[in-house]
Amino acid sequence: MRLIQTFTLCLALLLMLNLIKILNNLDRCAGMEFDAIAVNEEGIPYFFKGDHLFKGFHGKAELSNETFPELDDHHNLGHVDAAFRMHSEDSPDHHDHQFFFLDNKVFSYYKHKLEKDYPKDISDLFPGIPDHLDAAVECPKPDCTDDTVIFFKGDEIYHFNMKTKKVDEKEFKSMPNCTGAFRYMEHYYCFHGHQFSKFDPVTGDVQGKYPKETRDYFMRCPHFGQKSTEEHIEREQCSRVHLDAITSDDDGSIYAFRGYHFLSITGDKFHSDTVESAFKELHSEVDAVFSYEGHLYMIKDNEVFVYKVGEPHTHLEGYPKPLKEVLGIEGPVDAAFVCADHHIAHVIKGQTVYDVELKATPRAPAKEGTITQFKKIDAAMCGPKGVTVVIGNHYYLYDSPKIMMMARIMPEQHRVSQGLFGCDH
Repeated sequence: MRLIQTFTLCLALLLMLNLIKILNNLDRCAGMEFDAIAVNEEGIPYFFKGDHLFKGFHGKAELSNETFPELDDHHNLGHVDAAFRMHSEDSPDHHDHQFFFLDNKVFSYYKHKLEKDYPKDISDLFPGIPDHLDAAVECPKPDCTDDTVIFFKGDEIYHFNMKTKKVDEKEFKSMPNCTGAFRYMEHYYCFHGHQFSKFDPVTGDVQGKYPKETRDYFMRCPHFGQKSTEEHIEREQCSRVHLDAITSDDDGSIYAFRGYHFLSITGDKFHSDTVESAFKELHSEVDAVFSYEGHLYMIKDNEVFVYKVGEPHTHLEGYPKPLKEVLGIEGPVDAAFVCADHHIAHVIKGQTVYDVELKATPRAPAKEGTITQFKKIDAAMCGPKGVTVVIGNHYYLYDSPKIMMMARIMPEQHRVSQGLFGCDH
């Protein structure tokens, strides 16, 4: 009996040591082929490898079943074959859920909890889609005509229409076979080995200089990304994707935020980095940013984060605080800006502009006016040339906030990438 107990103990110890060894050896910076990629409800990408999981763009591997315990009950099915975050506004029961595919089964999770009656057969939920998939990615409208899921198996591509349940088989000639795919900052990426290609979700066309090294862009790896810093800057500089927020600080430096990244401009020097790297408490995209007395006020949903401008930026103790407490406004908001030598935060929500006296205690918004020329603004800032209003990849200049609200004639349209960031195309 004692011999059996000793043997069992040794076996358990050996298994534990092997697990630790696997975890230590599973290094995304060594160059690996991921099995599946999906973004969670907070916008953080999950990278699956075997029965392990990497969360975000840095950090060590952990067992998938630590976050998704039910996957352990089906380990006989093997690793996660494919994954995606559902976008289907016509199907509220599925919208914003994470779907994992293992052999012939599909799991649906919402906020890391397995939905009732899952797992199901793939054929039950996605009729016409084969088992043993390689990759999957959501394609919401208007990127696709209707909310769609794109499935990959070898060189076979399937477009599954969430509204009609119709399956269209596609042929993406210019794209390599994907072992993982995901949608990030409104772009679509096919992962193959430790490289990736950006593709058009409808045609499969790959445009630009691809494939590129994953560790240069989606991972924080030593010795990677350093030699491609200029590429990072050019990508943010010349992107045609809309900005989430933009501001100019007291020294005239510009900060432009887009998804998980931001571009800073001081004089003629450009710098690009992730939001999480410079503003780690935020983790991801922001709704609005304004500069006031040497601090960046960063608004995300119903919260305000405040950072003292510097190298590095310092997060103020006690923040985040509710937006209602800081500015007296319910979120979310679309844009905010403060003009030099003034103490008024102009906060834009839809077509309404609220003025908040920052020296007042408590702060309370006053409805200043309505913007009639635009239905929605992506970002805005105040600078030496006046108020810059950004919509998509274009911007418009107004002499002052009051003129912005009173204007009846549309001002000249400029391209953000050219006029603000000096991109030549």
